[in-house]
Amino acid sequence: MNLGRLKRKQPEAPAEAVVQLRPGNYPFHILDRYVPLMTPETKLYACMREAIPVIDSALYKIQRLIGGFRFVCSHKSAERELNQFAREVKVGPTQMGLESFICSYLDSLLLFGNAIGEIVLSANGRQIAGLYNSSFENVLIQRGNNPLQVEIFRNDHGNPVPLEMPQLILFTALNPQPGKVCGDSILKSLPFVSSILLKIYHAIGENFDRVGNVRFAVTYRPSNQGMDAAYAKERAQQIAKEWAAGMAAGKTGDIRDFIAVGDVDIKVIGADNQMIDCEVPARQMLEQIIAKLGLPPFMLGLSWSTTERMSQQQASTLNSELCYYRRLLNPVLERIGTTYLRLNGFSCQPTVEWDTLNFEDEINAAQARLYNAQAAKLELENGEEPKQIPVDLSTAIEP
Repeated sequence: MNLGRLKRKQPEAPAEAVVQLRPGNYPFHILDRYVPLMTPETKLYACMREAIPVIDSALYKIQRLIGGFRFVCSHKSAERELNQFAREVKVGPTQMGLESFICSYLDSLLLFGNAIGEIVLSANGRQIAGLYNSSFENVLIQRGNNPLQVEIFRNDHGNPVPLEMPQLILFTALNPQPGKVCGDSILKSLPFVSSILLKIYHAIGENFDRVGNVRFAVTYRPSNQGMDAAYAKERAQQIAKEWAAGMAAGKTGDIRDFIAVGDVDIKVIGADNQMIDCEVPARQMLEQIIAKLGLPPFMLGLSWSTTERMSQQQASTLNSELCYYRRLLNPVLERIGTTYLRLNGFSCQPTVEWDTLNFEDEINAAQARLYNAQAAKLELENGEEPKQIPVDLSTAIEP
């Protein structure tokens, strides 16, 4: 037998998966497959963030609370080089470090419901030159032929231009609806509530202009006898002139007394009226906004009544929210890390290790392990077999 003629059987290319619930084709269906990322809603969300400081503060706090991270690889040399790359990679024109890129990426994801970035290669294509957070105006999204696929194009004045290396594009959608490509902003259900809150604030400002900014009513009542009746108009004009001059002098710190002859009455306009109390309706609107953002009120500077137990529950809920955002960012970080390792000749797979969110959990877990060790020691001293009790952070014993 001539072994030289034996050929290895080539593996067959896997067939493309077919989704049974895909949408049907109809004339001009290609136009319906394009999904713009820059929509009127995105501009609305940006205006809401600018108008309501609580929203802006919450988004920045989530970015800071998400914490730092590091890459872990089976190859220690690869791990060391990858973490150095994460600290020194250029991000946009002015920033540096993978953490800066991921904060901007998360900010776009929360505010607009979508985030898009790019791994920028060097001129020779052998190294990563930097990372870039793209504006939605530069991108068009198209549903692929298969509902499991998404195609990204460059927006050239409304015309989709195919990308040379689409594998370098990073795209994440926040809670997309079934059958949809793009995600939903964290502010999706808040425009109506925000509009009411802004109306309340606007009304407070208008009321302060009318009542808080003191105005005076100067009334001159001339008598019907002698010179008062004949020169009432001239005296009224003179009083008005002197009053205006005295008020103008007060703006520069010069105190001038106002002296008038006759029956002159001076009153403050609006002093007898009280401003409408807007604290309760404003708080109700803020409660809806904060409930959607997922942050405890005390983290946003709101001193609402709370208890120690309630604060612990709020902190636990916040940990769950942050862990969810971390899970959304893990594929993006791992893809960047894998690209760097492959370009530098490493075959290992990186994983992301995040910083501890709550040190209290670590303390409780350590204390629970201590109690287990003490119990095992007592059981050994009594001639019993130690029981292995798993440590769960959610059931860790509190001091």
